[in-house]
Amino acid sequence: MYFIFSDAKRLIGRKFSDPVVQDDILLWPFKVTASVNDKPMITVKYKDEEKQLYAEEVSSMVLTKMREIAEAYLESTVKNAVVTVPAYFSDSQHKATIDAGAIAGLDVMRVMNEPTAAVVAYGLDKRSDCVGEQNIFVFDLGGGTFDVSILTIKDNVFQVKATSENTHLGGEDFDNRMVNYFVQEFKRKNKVDISGNSKALRRLRTACLREGKKITFFPRCCQY
Repeated sequence: MYFIFSDAKRLIGRKFSDPVVQDDILLWPFKVTASVNDKPMITVKYKDEEKQLYAEEVSSMVLTKMREIAEAYLESTVKNAVVTVPAYFSDSQHKATIDAGAIAGLDVMRVMNEPTAAVVAYGLDKRSDCVGEQNIFVFDLGGGTFDVSILTIKDNVFQVKATSENTHLGGEDFDNRMVNYFVQEFKRKNKVDISGNSKALRRLRTACLREGKKITFFPRCCQY
């Protein structure tokens, strides 16, 4: 199920016919089909039973788990939430994220870009040396995207000056490169092409994850 959770973000709010989705499907070990209104649907097997899920439903599982962790820590019910998303997300993807929160029983009060959220999380508004106006450069190289933003902080007010992103530069893409490399190596050394064998690709990807420990970077901030 790890692959599905990590890749649902690349499907949420998109159409099945989207060229980006079509390219990604070739690299995933699970099946994705077109549903009503060209909406992508993930097909998985769980306990020998085939299930079909929308990306919003998969994302809601993550949010549900996060809510449970928060409630256990706070020892109280959590109903409201602020959800972070990649900087490149479109309006439809923002809406789909809010829908995922609703499925998880959360009232999504705000959807915030991840680079902006990184600045807040780092507590730069509370820094003793943050006097006057400060410019902050944030880069976030995560599991699936690479986001960069430039923000100005003045009197504890955050203003985003510029944002850019690469939607296919992250830990997941490093994994894909590893898998493609070993597929070619296996073909060269053993004269067998496993690129069309989903089961073999899934096992290879799992091995790449286990040995490579999945390269993932946390957000970083730079003040100037």
